[in-house]
Amino acid sequence: MILSAQQLFSDDQAITATAISENVIDQGAPSTSYGAVAALNDDVGKGCPIPVLIQVTADFNTLTSLTVTLETSAAAGLTSPVVLATESIALADLVAGKQTFLQFVPNGDTLRYLGVRYTVVGTDPTLGNITAGISMGNQTNLTGA
Repeated sequence: MILSAQQLFSDDQAITATAISENVIDQGAPSTSYGAVAALNDDVGKGCPIPVLIQVTADFNTLTSLTVTLETSAAAGLTSPVVLATESIALADLVAGKQTFLQFVPNGDTLRYLGVRYTVVGTDPTLGNITAGISMGNQTNLTGA
């Protein structure tokens, strides 16, 4: 898969407590077309699918599960977010190479900022990293060639 540094949410980010991704993508403010009275409603999830990769890059320990949500918000800190997609991953599956089922930005991404939230369930881990971002396309042969 091909990732761009400009479109990364997390670059091998250590997850040791509930947190948002180290980077939040600013999709820009909705613009107003010439002659229009109001700004256009943006929804980058519509149309051609935009691939998203969320992958464990180092094994996790101690937590019960990790809930990963793709969120959009009017604020860069992802306050008052709209959750676009969510997945809860049990500790046994939080091993290097694990990818979430979140494969594309879904419809409903109408706010300015896009990011990922990692919610720890159980004890905060001391190990575990994730890389997440918009990709050119996700590798599909996850179980081998």
